[in-house]
Amino acid sequence: MPDADELITDALAAARDTDVRRAERQLDRLVVGTGAPDGAAAVDAALLRRLAAGVGRLWPRGWQPVDLARIAGRRLGARPARLLADAMALQRRDQPGPVPTWWDDQLRDLDAGLWWDDDRAHLTAWAAREGVDRVTALREAVEALALVEGLPPIAVLRPPPGSTPTGGPAGPGAGSRGGGGSRMLDRVRALLAKAESTTFPAEAEALTGKAQELMARHSLDEALLAADAPRTDLPGGVRLGTEAPYAGAKALLVQEVAAANGCEAVWSDDLGFATVLGWPADLEAVELLYTSLLVQATAEMLRGRGQRQVKGGGRRTRGYDESFLNAFALRIGERLRTVSAAASRQAAEAAGPERLLPVLAARGEAVRERMESLFPGVRRHRLTVRDAEGWASGTSAADRASLDLGGGRPGRQVRGKR
Repeated sequence: MPDADELITDALAAARDTDVRRAERQLDRLVVGTGAPDGAAAVDAALLRRLAAGVGRLWPRGWQPVDLARIAGRRLGARPARLLADAMALQRRDQPGPVPTWWDDQLRDLDAGLWWDDDRAHLTAWAAREGVDRVTALREAVEALALVEGLPPIAVLRPPPGSTPTGGPAGPGAGSRGGGGSRMLDRVRALLAKAESTTFPAEAEALTGKAQELMARHSLDEALLAADAPRTDLPGGVRLGTEAPYAGAKALLVQEVAAANGCEAVWSDDLGFATVLGWPADLEAVELLYTSLLVQATAEMLRGRGQRQVKGGGRRTRGYDESFLNAFALRIGERLRTVSAAASRQAAEAAGPERLLPVLAARGEAVRERMESLFPGVRRHRLTVRDAEGWASGTSAADRASLDLGGGRPGRQVRGKR
C-alpha cells in the first residue's frame, strides 16, 4: 500500500487534471488511507503538514496572510479558507526567526489560531467542527493544497517572517509617531461610518470630504516630521480586493483614491486585487476611504437601479451598474484631489513652501520608483461607458452639485499588471 504522502500527491495531481472520474478515484483512495490501523491519522497529519509547508513557501514569494485568505475565499469558499487559516497558524507555530508584529496582527484578524490538540487528528476534528463528512473534508483539503502550491509569486511589499526588516518597505502604521495618528484615525472612522449610514447623499459627501481633509493633514504632518528626521525605509504597500462583479470599476475607485492620497495603484485582475504603494499615513487613508466609498457607491447604485426600474427602465442592469460605479469613482477622485490640494496649500503657507514642497516631491518620486521596481511591465486598461443613464447617476451620486455632463466624459485608464 502507498504511504500517506504518495496518496496525497496522486490526489493532488488528479485534482489539477480535467478528468473528474480520475479525481474521484484518487479521492476514494485517500479516504481508504494507507491500510494501516492509523492510516486515517497518517493522512490527516501529512495533509496538514504539506498545507503548512506550502503556506510557508508563499511568504518569501510576496504573499501575506490576508492575501491568501482573500484569494482562498474567492476561489474556494469560506470553509476551505478557514482550513487554510489553520495551516497558517501551524506554520506560524513552527516559523523560525523573527516574526513582525503586523504579521501576527493579520493572523489574529483572520482568527488563525491553534484550536486543536493533535495534528494527526486535525482534519477529523475540523470536519466535525464544520459539520461535514470526511470525504468533503479531504476534497476541500486537496483543493486548498492545489491552490497553495499553484499560486504565482507576487510583489514583496513588506519583509516576511524570518527576514531582516532593516531598511525594508514601510507598511500602514509604521510611520505614525505617538498616539495622534491613532486618535485621528478614530475620528476618520467615525466620519466614514456616518457617511455610510446616512441616506442623504449631500451629507455623505460632506462627511467623506472632512475625512479626506483630516487624513491629508495627517499625511502632511508626517511628511514634515520625515523632513526633520530622514528615513531609510522604502514606501510600503497594501493590497485591496477588487473581486467581481465590476472588478474594473472597483480597481478604478482604488486608483482614484490612491492618486488623491499620493499613492500609486496597480491592478492584478487575475488575482482579484489592486496593489497600492505609498507611505504609511497615505496607505491608511486609502484603505479606509476605499472601503467606505465602496459601501457608499454600492448603496447609491442599488437605489438608482431601483428608481430606474420603477420608472420603467430596461431590465438589463450590468451596463448601468458598471457605468454608475465608473462615474462615481472618477468624480469622487476629482473631489478628493481638490480637498488634498487645499490642505497642501494651507500646510505650505504655514510651514513655508520652500520646506514642504521639496519633501512632497521627494516622497512622490520615491513612490513612483518603488512602483517601477515592483511592476516593470504594467500596462493601462481603458474602461468604457456602456450606459449613459448609469454614468449620469453615478456622477450625481458622487457630487450632487455637478449634474451637467455636456457631451459626455471620456473613459479613464486603469493601470494593470501585465
